[in-house]
Amino acid sequence: MNAGAHGKEIKDIIKTVKCVDYQGNEKEFLKEELEFDYRTSRFKKEKYIITEVTLELQKGNKQEIKEKMEQYQAYRKEKQPIEMPSAGSTFKRGADFITAKLIEEAGLKGYRVGDAEVSVKHSGFVVNKGNATAKDVLALVEKIQKTVYEKFSKKIELEIEVIGEK
Repeated sequence: MNAGAHGKEIKDIIKTVKCVDYQGNEKEFLKEELEFDYRTSRFKKEKYIITEVTLELQKGNKQEIKEKMEQYQAYRKEKQPIEMPSAGSTFKRGADFITAKLIEEAGLKGYRVGDAEVSVKHSGFVVNKGNATAKDVLALVEKIQKTVYEKFSKKIELEIEVIGEK
C-alpha cells in the first residue's frame, strides 16, 4: 500500500517485488511496474501474495541514522497512541485538509462505539480500549466519515485495509 512517514514512502527504497498469483504462478515486478501512489500500489488492484522484496538502501553515518531513528520514535511516542492497540493511522490525509484536525473539529475526539474510540491523543487513530470488535471499529469509522462529511463536506478515506465481510 506504499506506507510512509516523515516525507518518505516504501516506494523510495523498493527495487523489486517477487510474488505469486492465486493460481500459483510466480511473477517479479520492477519498481517502475508497481504503480505506486499515495497509500496505493498495483497490489491493491491485483491479487498477489508477496513472497520477497528487494530494498535498495543508502549508506549513511551510523550515529546520524541512530539519532534520526530516536527522533522519529520520540515523535511517535509523543504524538501517536502507540501505547494502545490499534491498526495504526486509520484515515488517509486529504488532498486539501488534515483529516485528524477535521475529526477533532467535528467533536469526535474520545467518541466511542463499544470499546473502539477515536484516540484522545491523535484523532486520526481508532484505538481499542479493551474489548473492541471489528463491528465496533467499523461502526465508529462510519460515524466519523458521516459526521465529517456532514460538517465539512469532506470525504475521508480509510488508510487501513478492511478484509473479509463487513
